[in-house]
Amino acid sequence: MDAKLPDIAVAEHLANRIAAVDRLPEAVRAKCEETLIDVVGLCLAARNEDYVQAALAGWDDDGSCTAIGHKRTLSAAGAAFVNGTAAHGEDFDDTFEGGPVHAGAVLVPAVLAACERHGADGASALKGIAIGIETMCRLSTVAPTRAHKAGFHPTAVYGAVGAAAGVAVALKLTEKQTVDALGVVGSLASGIIEYLAEGTWTKRMHAGWAAQSGYRAAMLARAGFSGPRTVFEGTHGLFHGFANTLDGDYGALTGDFGTRWVTQTLAFKPYPCGTMTHPYIDCARRLASRGIKAEDIVEMVCDVGEGTVHRLWEPLAAKQTPRNGYAGKFSQPYCIASGFVRGNVGLADFTDAAVQEPAVVALAQKVRYRIDPDNPYPRNFTGHIRVALRDGSTIEERQPHMRGGAHEPLTRADIEDKFALNARHGGCDSARVAAALKLAAGLFGSPRIDLSALRG
Repeated sequence: MDAKLPDIAVAEHLANRIAAVDRLPEAVRAKCEETLIDVVGLCLAARNEDYVQAALAGWDDDGSCTAIGHKRTLSAAGAAFVNGTAAHGEDFDDTFEGGPVHAGAVLVPAVLAACERHGADGASALKGIAIGIETMCRLSTVAPTRAHKAGFHPTAVYGAVGAAAGVAVALKLTEKQTVDALGVVGSLASGIIEYLAEGTWTKRMHAGWAAQSGYRAAMLARAGFSGPRTVFEGTHGLFHGFANTLDGDYGALTGDFGTRWVTQTLAFKPYPCGTMTHPYIDCARRLASRGIKAEDIVEMVCDVGEGTVHRLWEPLAAKQTPRNGYAGKFSQPYCIASGFVRGNVGLADFTDAAVQEPAVVALAQKVRYRIDPDNPYPRNFTGHIRVALRDGSTIEERQPHMRGGAHEPLTRADIEDKFALNARHGGCDSARVAAALKLAAGLFGSPRIDLSALRG
């Protein structure tokens, strides 16, 4: 055996920390319940979208588990994939600002599918979702921004690991089985960000793929399949492969796991687009409310964090004229112009027709960026727009944080209102909206996870 291998690997420390969690703080339970409500609403919102229909049709694996909003039932892995794809597909799902990663769209589908398939109760689902979210979010802080810079989607990579941990907890795997699940899932993790080139659909499936990968890894481990315990810190481990580093801060993952919960800081989105864009949309809306006319603007210069440029700003000409609605979600110039011209940014603003509206395109072409070396990204998402007007004057707007995040969280009523809007967008009538919300809100107290009422 290689003498350089650690006596106790990071995955073993993590599994031990997970096993030691006895109870969840009330704030964590509340956040998990809000996350579940948000995810179910997002699945209903996207149920009729073409990419969800393709995901459902492309998964040739029927079973007993619920694809939310659909009559057809799937295997646990299939349900996790379709629900995760739907939950993340509109880019309207929760965000952990320290990563950033989108945890709910991975963990809720993975754990609910596992629990529905294997007859687990609501308490098991709650604990699995909480542990999985905590694991995924903490992993994203081991080597912040490095996965993105290497060309990978952190939600896809770290989500697979979080899903493996969450399902392991929900199905009550042993510590050894949990370590094996973590080891196995390192070989199932994936997700490149080349979707940015042409606004194709692959990012949409990343949360679903991570969810089903975590489920499969946990099931393999439960059956005795072994995985490398040095999956994280090893010479050929997860961080070497996906973040091009072996020097991560593994204490950020395991150090105070179970005693300090980052899960309770999850941010819920008010706009269905890239999270780092949100404070800039708020700034743009306030500028418009001050009576500024788009035709009087010479340029809009945004001070931004360097880590956001390669995804939201470059190549600048392409971002100023996104080729389709989905590409618009990852175009900061378009989102800013849309917020300014239309007064808000919603699901209807990301169609192929919407991104070609002449007034919005004309303004987007006036939007550019400047890297601010003091920008706190990814620890905090801020906004700053400086507008030069034709009369020679300059006007600025700043946003110190993301609305919906830790500094200004959405209320439970806000989240339920968002749920209702999303469900209606997916074609649900008022009675079905109310029934679905009631089921989601009470699921963690149920004796057995049964999502059959969400089918059809």
